[in-house]
Amino acid sequence: MAIDPVWEEYYRDEMDAAWMYRALASHERDPARKSIFERLALVEDAHVERWRELFVANGGDVPTHSPSAQTRMLAWLGQRFGSSAVLPIIVRQESREVASYLRLAKGARQKTTQDAARAIATESAEHAQNLSDSMGRTGEPWHITTGAGYLRSVVYGFNDGLTANFGLVAGAIGADIAPHLVIVTGLAGAMADALSMGSSGYLAAKSEAEVSARQIAIEKEEIRLMPDLEEKELAIILEAKGLNPERARETAKTMMRDPAQALETKVQEELGITEPAVTPLADGVVTGSATLIGAAIPIVPFLMMHAEAAIWVSLAISMLAHFGVGAARSVFTGRSIWASGRDMFLVGFGVAAAGYVLGDLLVKLL
Repeated sequence: MAIDPVWEEYYRDEMDAAWMYRALASHERDPARKSIFERLALVEDAHVERWRELFVANGGDVPTHSPSAQTRMLAWLGQRFGSSAVLPIIVRQESREVASYLRLAKGARQKTTQDAARAIATESAEHAQNLSDSMGRTGEPWHITTGAGYLRSVVYGFNDGLTANFGLVAGAIGADIAPHLVIVTGLAGAMADALSMGSSGYLAAKSEAEVSARQIAIEKEEIRLMPDLEEKELAIILEAKGLNPERARETAKTMMRDPAQALETKVQEELGITEPAVTPLADGVVTGSATLIGAAIPIVPFLMMHAEAAIWVSLAISMLAHFGVGAARSVFTGRSIWASGRDMFLVGFGVAAAGYVLGDLLVKLL
């Protein structure tokens, strides 16, 4: 029987996971979280063994493996900034894995494959739950709506600052203005972009927090004013989670005796609201600072060397930075580092080309 190529992808994903959990455990200072990582690595080893048995049983060769660049990057980020910086990303990966394995089980023709996929899906759900609990979050992790906290703000702020100011500097170069004006334009653009992104990040996070607070307040008032209806609604939620109708009604009745517990359950399960990963002020500061750093990259060479050399050095380091930030974005998007880095490289080049042409054209027209 021919081996489905997707099997190799699943196998390598499990190998990556085992490697990453061990890498995180080796640098984790929190004993409880370190223990979780070590136990998760052992379970991933068991997943790997399941796949090896499937390959052998179907006459296929067990694929070779080396940790992917994305996995190495996640491990490095966890070691450099602490596991809390990457845990939200890992939880989402584990949660996506649950759905992926359930699809595999549904579409598989062989019972052995179906059984293995269902078992791994169950264990992946437990992984996501354990990791979510270790972050101090309650409820099922697939209800988590926040991103990766500070790390996401850093990557996307840096990306915006780099791309926007690179295009602005390229436009100034295209306009063939004096080197000192290129510096002034670049510095002004960097500061303006940093303030804009920082304030936007703050206001967006603040607005989201306000919306969540209002939804929670409304839910709390409904529990106070119409407890009978809320109890029925809570029973429906619990029934949807797998409890039989009678058990769901009994549990809902018990929970409604403690309005705080009932509210917490309704907020998590019905509204899908969890504690934000970062505060609005922190999000604004981190986003603005990352934007300023990214925006400074195209202009730094002009502060250190002659204009002719600075133009080419600025282009080189800016394009390398575009590839790097694209690779970093792959941590959130799930795409390969090379594909994401390449796309960002092309975007950066396109922005620079458009800025240069526009600057040149405006000078000729004006």
